[in-house]
Amino acid sequence: MAAKRPNFLIIVADDLGYSDIAPYGGEIRTPNLDKLAKDGVRLTNFHTAPACSPTRSMLFSGTDNHIAGLGQMAEYMRGNPEIFKGKPGYEGYLNMRVAALSEILQDAGYLTIMSGKWHLGLTKEFAPCSRGFTKNFVFLPGAGNHHAWEPQLDDEEFRIPCMKTEKFWMDDGEFIDMKKDLPKDFYSTRSFTDRMLKFLGDRNAEEKEQPFFAYLPFTAPHWPLQAPRDIVKKYEGMYDDGPDALTQKRLKRMVELGLIAEGTECHPPVGFLGKEWKDMSDEERKSSARKMEIFSAMVELIDENIGRVVDYLTETGELDNTFVLFMSDNGAEGAALEAAPVMGGAKTMANIIDKHYDNSFDNMGEPTSFVWYGPRWASAATAPSRAFKTWTTEGGIRCPCLVRYPGFGNKESAISSSFATVMDVLPTVLELAKVQHPGTSFRGRTVALPRGKTWVPHLSSSDLKQTSIHGEDTHIHGWELFGMQAIREGPWKAMWIPAPKGKDDWELFNVEKDPAEKYNLVDKEPEILKRLVEHWERYFAETGMIHVPQIALTRGVFPKK
Repeated sequence: MAAKRPNFLIIVADDLGYSDIAPYGGEIRTPNLDKLAKDGVRLTNFHTAPACSPTRSMLFSGTDNHIAGLGQMAEYMRGNPEIFKGKPGYEGYLNMRVAALSEILQDAGYLTIMSGKWHLGLTKEFAPCSRGFTKNFVFLPGAGNHHAWEPQLDDEEFRIPCMKTEKFWMDDGEFIDMKKDLPKDFYSTRSFTDRMLKFLGDRNAEEKEQPFFAYLPFTAPHWPLQAPRDIVKKYEGMYDDGPDALTQKRLKRMVELGLIAEGTECHPPVGFLGKEWKDMSDEERKSSARKMEIFSAMVELIDENIGRVVDYLTETGELDNTFVLFMSDNGAEGAALEAAPVMGGAKTMANIIDKHYDNSFDNMGEPTSFVWYGPRWASAATAPSRAFKTWTTEGGIRCPCLVRYPGFGNKESAISSSFATVMDVLPTVLELAKVQHPGTSFRGRTVALPRGKTWVPHLSSSDLKQTSIHGEDTHIHGWELFGMQAIREGPWKAMWIPAPKGKDDWELFNVEKDPAEKYNLVDKEPEILKRLVEHWERYFAETGMIHVPQIALTRGVFPKK
């Protein structure tokens, strides 16, 4: 086994906050992730896109989401087809102008396996079976009931994509009937892991000679929050002091772990916050805390099932020749979902839940419930950063990432604070696999070059503080989604957050000194802002980004309309 090229196990959690797991300061029980962190490296400056599918497109392409096909999430494009039709980079799926990591490795002799959420295309043409995965069990959309229980499917009145998923399940390249073909006791985290272990365990003699690339993207802990009662019960009472108290506990723990400096300021919560904890009734506090208890149970189950895969690789003698990466796809989910367009509008969303689901206190977390926990708990999960998922603030794009690979040398409980991006995963994997990126031509089509950089020199170094991935003072990276824009050069970050969420103008922060993005330095550092806006113009042009009516246009680049 050790003589083979390395195997790869890439695990993605869905909407996990920065400090939710114990290695990053969380109180949730995650012993298996603790062990991975102890045996490997915690990346504390790892960045994704602000939301699910754009991040996944960057993971598989090694380039920006505006190039790879997810310049905007497909769910938000359906209402404006005239804006996006024919616009390269806005196909709503992982386009054919990139070479997918799974395709490259498949051509290089790897056994490619996937079990879990795809969110990079809903048709067979763009499903995993057509993008390099030899073996696959997949849920194609972005979200769904974790028990695959959707009573609203029989109600022709409702057509909201994220609550009508029965036609989007595939097994080894063929569509399956969710109602008939999934296990009766289906639960996303456990069932996706079951299938991954079956794929690995059923390898024939020839396949066992191949190195493998295994991709295990969970749908948890994405809403709806659902978990078995016996696991939820472990967290009973843990969150009775509310989200602000949780923030302080996690900040203290992050200081103890050396993840942030003592005295680091925290950005206050943002979003549709509702009542303060002290102003809630006992029943309201009880209900809110229960949602967080369920969320924590979902995270514990992710950890438990990761442990099952790691145990299998240990038993087969393959673990120490396997590059294991665990990450979240974006910041914690802080939306008030009843107000989100993806849900079809407040009235429709409320009607569906009222008609088909039971969100009473005693039923929360069951298959027949549909709840989420909102911006206050999400703000605790992303603290000290500002905001959460869908924002280009650090709270939306700075995520946990663990790497375990003995080939990097002794890295026990190591911490890397070097800036890293999800686009780096592809070049890192290819270097370790000794596989060249195909360049601009692949499988008879023209493809984009990666924008990410390999982690191998940095993570192989004896001193992670003395080396970097992109050059700490010189790297330039941009983000854009839902009209929110950001450009970063080293420690400097300029952001444009449209009103009413932001100032509708450029803001400037030193995110190394001010990770909470509290102190706007526009007036103090006008030359730095000018330079970053010039970087933004270049990023905008290089990625083929387009303006849509909702986007606040950049000052000095295009006139406002």
